[in-house]
Amino acid sequence: MSTKVFPQAPALRSSGRVRLMKETGLMDNHHSGPVETGASMDYAEHDRTYNAFLAGAKWGTMVIVILMIAMAAGFFGGAGFIGSLLVFIILNIAGVFLLR
Repeated sequence: MSTKVFPQAPALRSSGRVRLMKETGLMDNHHSGPVETGASMDYAEHDRTYNAFLAGAKWGTMVIVILMIAMAAGFFGGAGFIGSLLVFIILNIAGVFLLR
């Protein structure tokens, strides 16, 4: 091999390249120890938090979509305030049964 791997070093065989890379710090540091050295993770709490987030996203999305439908019924459908309120309540009751 006549090509130079690094400007400061002559051409080396593959085992020499690896040694040179380790010595000069040009190789990634591969640590074999644990990534986290702090407290251990509480997986039960993590699962509860994740499930609460999913439930909040699901129910929050339902309420926002139903609110938009009720507003459209009130503003564009001529249902007025009472009609849109009834649409909102009825669709929320239906949503609770559908999203259980």
